[in-house]
Amino acid sequence: MRESHRRLLLDLLSLPTSPFHEHAVIACIRGWAAGRPGIKLTADRYGNLRLDLRRGGRGPTPDFFLSAHLDHPGFAAVRMLDDHRLEARWHGGVQPDFFREARVRFHSNRRWVRGRIDSYEVTDVMGRQRVSTAVVSVSRPVAVEAVGMWDLPNPTIRGSRLFARGCDDIAGVAGALAALDVLHDLGKPVHMGVLLTRAEEVGFAGAIAACRSGLLPKKARVLSVECSPVQPGVQMGGGPVVRVGDRMSVFDNGMIAWCHQVGEALARTTPDFAFQRKLLDGGSCESTAYLEYGRPTTGLSLPLGNYHNMDHRAGRIAPEYIDLKDFDRLVCWLVALATAEIRSKRGSPTLRQRFDREHRIWGPMLKQSSW
Repeated sequence: MRESHRRLLLDLLSLPTSPFHEHAVIACIRGWAAGRPGIKLTADRYGNLRLDLRRGGRGPTPDFFLSAHLDHPGFAAVRMLDDHRLEARWHGGVQPDFFREARVRFHSNRRWVRGRIDSYEVTDVMGRQRVSTAVVSVSRPVAVEAVGMWDLPNPTIRGSRLFARGCDDIAGVAGALAALDVLHDLGKPVHMGVLLTRAEEVGFAGAIAACRSGLLPKKARVLSVECSPVQPGVQMGGGPVVRVGDRMSVFDNGMIAWCHQVGEALARTTPDFAFQRKLLDGGSCESTAYLEYGRPTTGLSLPLGNYHNMDHRAGRIAPEYIDLKDFDRLVCWLVALATAEIRSKRGSPTLRQRFDREHRIWGPMLKQSSW
């Protein structure tokens, strides 16, 4: 890992973010892009960001897009009920039992204000019990709309593991930016876009808006870069996962085959590279939204521990964590995908070419043996 990429990852993971309140992360990314003249940054009216890197004689539309989301489940301050009690909204998929007397922090007037949950209200959201609001005891008044997160330490590295308040999906954002940074410096012909979306945790709100606003072109091919909970058959430290599907849908076969082919080629030439392939149906990701709006897509996922900060073994809120080896391999894979020659608008021509070759071999025998 480049030292600059590790700093970027740690810096982004230190910032406050929650659905509809991603402004600190957005400001950091704008500053990052401003220092790279070859990268063009635009936004739509919904606040989603798009970064384009174009070098060489490619067409007007990027060959493909990486997509990651800028938010993590969290709070937004509504109002002070008195000098030390705050009403706050909650957005995100965390089971209600984890809220009981949990410690939280709000980023208000450029500093953290710590508190503890006194009570919370639960509503039914599409058949699931979800917290909607909470009353929080705080040490001092909190500004309206201040971002609230669990009161967990700043990012910490222990061995190859990185622990943070919210890896999902800020680590995915950092991975996409790191790949763009490498491609910016390589000098090879490339045309790639990175779409960074808002409010994914409420149901892909930013991704849907980007499709409808045109920020993501109608025929764009998309790789959703996510952090997904470790499931049976997936090993943390075993490499990023090409995601065959999620809880709601199965992804584009051509895109999956393309990622798999490039991953296999990379594994043959890069000794430490490894990847995994799995149907990760423990949750849903933005790839489902892109498919429904007509974009061929699949996902690349970092195996994630304590998904949405839920430590089920201990029954309490805890830092999420990823393996830095998986992060390094993800960046390597994204760069290889961007520079691979085996791509087409359908994703990968290689599987179709293999089948055509098989037909040339076995077709004549079929004819001879037909009756």
